[in-house]
Amino acid sequence: MKVIKNRKKTRRILKGYKSLSFIPTMGSLHNGHISLIKKAKRDKNKIIVSIFVNPKQFENNKDYKSYPRNLRKDLNVLKKQKIDFVFLPRVKDIYSYQTKNKIFLDKFSKNLCGKYRSGHFKGVINIVNRLVEIVRPNKIYLGKKDYQQLILIKKHFSKNNIKIKIIECNTHRDSFGLAESSRNKSLSKIQLNIARKVSQILKKNKIIIKRNFQNYKLNNLKRQIISLGLNKIEYLNLLNLKTLKYPKINENFNIFIAYYLGKTRLIDNV
Repeated sequence: MKVIKNRKKTRRILKGYKSLSFIPTMGSLHNGHISLIKKAKRDKNKIIVSIFVNPKQFENNKDYKSYPRNLRKDLNVLKKQKIDFVFLPRVKDIYSYQTKNKIFLDKFSKNLCGKYRSGHFKGVINIVNRLVEIVRPNKIYLGKKDYQQLILIKKHFSKNNIKIKIIECNTHRDSFGLAESSRNKSLSKIQLNIARKVSQILKKNKIIIKRNFQNYKLNNLKRQIISLGLNKIEYLNLLNLKTLKYPKINENFNIFIAYYLGKTRLIDNV
């Protein structure tokens, strides 16, 4: 496993490889990331994983500084997974050049998380755009847990005619149904149990909504979740995954949620 920290050096080293699979991360690696790696391995390309906590996608400096980091542990995880390359860019280096592509933010960026996190998706699209310009992979692996982010990246790629295949990967969950997230590490045992119950309630209620779509009241679901002891529900919506709008009867949909347990913000879609 080769660790590279410099943007120009990364470009020189990767230049000779025609088939590259890329997994961008912010570190604090968990089983969700490992599931992406395992899926990438099936393609038998060289695999490069980036670890970069991007300051431009955080609302404030306090949240950025408190984001969980453990580089030594992350590198050990990647070494065990027999990754070919790890890219560890520095803030000044990665933001020191002019990109070829213009940042495209679809109107969907103003919905869900975008409604409450000003500038977040602009920061996400900016860094993903820079990373793929440097790495130049054939494929990029992205999880469906951050579904809004996934859709916005796809729209940015399409608008800029970026010829990189996006591999959509299913959300990896623990044995209790909770979506794997780096932020789960910030939860106490009590909070972790609550988060698991939220996921179970969402799954159960999705079945109920499908059976009784016209008469179901979303506020009933909200009350169930609040009763668990959440600090705050930021949003709770149903969305058709294709139209990205509120579903009509008999249409497939997911339940999207963002909520707080203590100071930790969690998102999911079921």
